[in-house]
Amino acid sequence: MFVGDVMSSPVVTVPPDMPFQEALRLMQERKFRRLPVVDAKGKLVGIVAERDLLYASPSPATSLSVWEMNYMLSKIKIERLMSREIVTTTPDTVLEAAAHLMVVHRIGGLPVVEEGQVVGIITETDIFKALVAMFGGGESGLRLTLAVPKGKGVLAKISQAVFELGGEIVSIGSFPIESEPLEDGLVMKVRDVSKEQLINTLEALGDHVKDAREV
Repeated sequence: MFVGDVMSSPVVTVPPDMPFQEALRLMQERKFRRLPVVDAKGKLVGIVAERDLLYASPSPATSLSVWEMNYMLSKIKIERLMSREIVTTTPDTVLEAAAHLMVVHRIGGLPVVEEGQVVGIITETDIFKALVAMFGGGESGLRLTLAVPKGKGVLAKISQAVFELGGEIVSIGSFPIESEPLEDGLVMKVRDVSKEQLINTLEALGDHVKDAREV
């Protein structure tokens, strides 16, 4: 799965000279948490997050009148509040690489750039939705968490075992088990197979079924 498969596109962008109040209103109306900032040629020059705009909003304790406050706020442009240190990705970047960038840089979204133009944006919500889809979230079936020996052919044996029992693999994913360097973790969801039969078959193959539940 690639960034281009799950990103939001077309993306809403704003110019650097947009008043920050207008950008904040746009975010709140469209339920955005960040906006890419582009110049007149469509080049990405910054990104602004909702929290940046909220920090710039006046305190209720201000002594300024409503007119004075609105006048001052109208002078604040996005370019004064945006971040110019932008971490970007591309449509053909694999999803896990984009997610890794978000984790490393502690950010919730990445502008997606292609040939110098912003073509989309991918957020942590998009990543979560993709994760749910990859693990068959919302799909009924038997969900198993396994500890399997490291080595070649492990997935082939498991797939064959499920097939011979008349089952169908809905989803499957792996994860490291730090406490067991000789084993890998697997999470899979299957249909049309007896829970007891499948557990017994997998255990006979040398796999350890740590959890099995109907969902």
